[in-house]
Amino acid sequence: MKTAIALRHVHFEDLGLLGEVLTSSGYQVEYREAAMHHLDPRELRAADLLVVLGGPIGVYEDDVYTFLSDEIAAVKARLEAETPVLGICLGAQIMARAAGKRVYPSGVKELGWAPVALTEAGRRSVLGPLGNLSVLHWHGDTFDLPDGAELLASTEAVRHQAFAIGRHALGLQFHLEAQPAQLERWYIGHACEIAATPTIDVPTLRKQAAQAAPALSAAARRVFGQWLADLPDIRMGH
Repeated sequence: MKTAIALRHVHFEDLGLLGEVLTSSGYQVEYREAAMHHLDPRELRAADLLVVLGGPIGVYEDDVYTFLSDEIAAVKARLEAETPVLGICLGAQIMARAAGKRVYPSGVKELGWAPVALTEAGRRSVLGPLGNLSVLHWHGDTFDLPDGAELLASTEAVRHQAFAIGRHALGLQFHLEAQPAQLERWYIGHACEIAATPTIDVPTLRKQAAQAAPALSAAARRVFGQWLADLPDIRMGH
């Protein structure tokens, strides 16, 4: 059985529906709590897939959140070896940093449901099913695009929303994995961030999710399933 390790930063930002897709695709899934567990470099290199999940911190705060250095090193090793890695939100930013690029505040807060514009490469990619669907944004940082990466999606406010490096690496600034029923945990866990964002509130987020989440969940399963099916068969440490 293939192995997937998910690096988690806050408990409620988990694999969500991606976990279901991984299991149905034949992966044995294990979490590592990034701030609490010792991140064994050999284990992270040997996994068939490494997923780096989201969280409300900045990659550039590694002097405060020192565990970020180990995550960045693990992702760097996998990118250099061209072995599968998927980054979501903070995870995508860690991928950019691991590739030697800058991560920094974008100057805007994208929080809520809105479409992304797929690039030509994005329309040809596994992200094709997203079309004009609204996705869940929850970020204030952005990053410079890694060398050799294809830009797959943008918004008017933040250009770098999704990128691919070959078939083995995918970075998503937005959240395809979030399950609608679990978003109530996000509203509690991110209450301070929501309160500090004048353009959004919990009732609005609930209304947006009710309208957008069913179609997005179906498309997200297709996106993740196809990306997993297309992964190169490379196993580090096997």
